[in-house]
Amino acid sequence: MMTVISTVTLPSGSKVPALGQGTWYMGDDARRRTEEADALKLGIDLGMSLIDTAEMYASGGAEEVVAEAIRGQRDSVFVVSKVLPSNASRDGTIKACEQSLRRLQTDVIDLYLLHWRGGYALEETVAAFETLMESGKIRSWGVSNFDIDDMEDLDAVAGGAAVSVNQILYNLKRRGPEVALMPWCSSRSIPLMAYSPIEQGRLLNHPSLTGIAQELETTAAAVALGWVLSHDGVIAIPKSSNPEHIRSNRLAADLELTPAHLNALDRAFRRPTNRVPLEML
Repeated sequence: MMTVISTVTLPSGSKVPALGQGTWYMGDDARRRTEEADALKLGIDLGMSLIDTAEMYASGGAEEVVAEAIRGQRDSVFVVSKVLPSNASRDGTIKACEQSLRRLQTDVIDLYLLHWRGGYALEETVAAFETLMESGKIRSWGVSNFDIDDMEDLDAVAGGAAVSVNQILYNLKRRGPEVALMPWCSSRSIPLMAYSPIEQGRLLNHPSLTGIAQELETTAAAVALGWVLSHDGVIAIPKSSNPEHIRSNRLAADLELTPAHLNALDRAFRRPTNRVPLEML
């Protein structure tokens, strides 16, 4: 029986589903846009109503796919988009956001992220985010691909402590954030958003995952995602345009991994003992 997807509370007080949908690599082929939009609609119908996108993805094409998917149901979807570092000056961030709003065919972006840290001072980008919030064009803001040093720098900037989310690469194979970054964010109630939570499918033939999946009569993808979701304050955003894979991903929200399962995965995918730099794809 399908249960309601658990939620993560953002610093703003907004509650978002812990299992959402990504759109990286969507929008590249105009012939597939209807298929991709339909896939996102299916995910929304299944409760995965947080959709993550970015101006970088297909040079805005992914945002246009999202626009088609959320048409007629905007109020029931939590939309996340991102500004490129090359656009993240004070004026450039505002312009980029306005362009994303046009492509998304909406008046407001629920969560707007700096895609990764670039050459512009964080003070400029944060000031732009504040202006966008004041004008009602975004509801909250965050960052992506920020390691602990970046987060500390952000925290020192005027207004920087208002960050709502840090979106990072995190999955069973990429456990480096657990050493320092995750505890730092957790101590400040900053949720993490895990992109590529099943390592773009490369994890799924691992015997530890397939063995647990067989025992629980589920899929390896559901087990890998279930492990990510077992961490408090973590949101997973797997991407798929395949209906079968979307339904498989959705199973993760209903999965109950026991301590024995979690211990087995911990042994199979060892956490680093020392801090390692944050990885990116």
